[in-house]
This record gives sequence, C-alpha cells and structure tokens, in this order.
Amino acid sequence: MDLDRRLALGGIFALGTVGIGAYWAGYGRDTPGNSQYFSQGGVALRGADPVGYFKLGQSVMGTSHFSLTWAGVEWQFATSAHRDAFEADPMAYAPQYGGYCAWAVAEKGLLYSTQPKNWSVVQGKLYLNYDDGVQETWNSDRAGFIERGDERWPDVKRLLKLTAV
Repeated sequence: MDLDRRLALGGIFALGTVGIGAYWAGYGRDTPGNSQYFSQGGVALRGADPVGYFKLGQSVMGTSHFSLTWAGVEWQFATSAHRDAFEADPMAYAPQYGGYCAWAVAEKGLLYSTQPKNWSVVQGKLYLNYDDGVQETWNSDRAGFIERGDERWPDVKRLLKLTAV
C-alpha cells in the first residue's frame, strides 16, 4: 500500500518531532489538517454524501453545490435536504473514527484512508474501510472490531492532534 492511501502513525513517531511536520506536509491531501476527520483536498469522505449512507442505504457522491464546512473540512451532499439534515445534527451522520479505516483503528491503532464504497452502518453509526479486502475482514466480526476500535480511538485521536500542522 502506498503512503498516499495509508497513514501509519507508528512510522511517524520514528521520524521525530521535526520529521512529523515534514511528513504531514508532504502528504497533505490525506492528513487531518485542522480537523479530526479524514479529508482529501479538504473534502471529507472523498466527496461522498454522509447522509446518503443512512437515508439511501448506499454510497452516493455529493457536490460542492450542496456543501458546508464542519469540523474544519468541507462535507458534500447530493441534495439540499441531506445537507440540511447533516447541519441540524452532524454527529448523527459523521463517520466513526474520524472517517479513517475502522478496521485499521481497531486492529492496528493506525490511520488508513478510506474509500466511500467500503462502508457499513452498525447500530446507527457509519464506519468506513480502506478497500474491499479490509471491508470483507471487517464484515466478519463487526462487533468485535467496533469494541476494539472504541477502546483504541481515544489514543489514536490524541495522536492526530500531535501530528496536525
């Protein structure tokens, strides 16, 4: 996996404090920046509509025409109704673990990017994953991965704050 698609915090620590800034600056389009949410080019979910997963049961792309900024990144929506629903209650639709790969947070305590087509809604929460293979693994034990991810996320989230430039 190339670093353009995967962010591994374990390797970052080896770079040292100055190296961290250089690392994130070099791979800025997949970094948290001023947000706790994965974004590419400042757009969350690679432009997918987070409300679509819940209301339509599928991944649909949003558009900048129906967008808003929340938590430091742009969120795009397929319709104004989806945008308005998100704006009224963003935590109901925002992905878990900052939109980073749920499996990687749970199993490795690392940050991997995600693809909009690799997702699941479990007990009213959105989880995203890196690719089809990871999604298949995730689907084999969602409850176990969520339990481990929930335990690890506070530590991983603190590390995000350390590495943001």
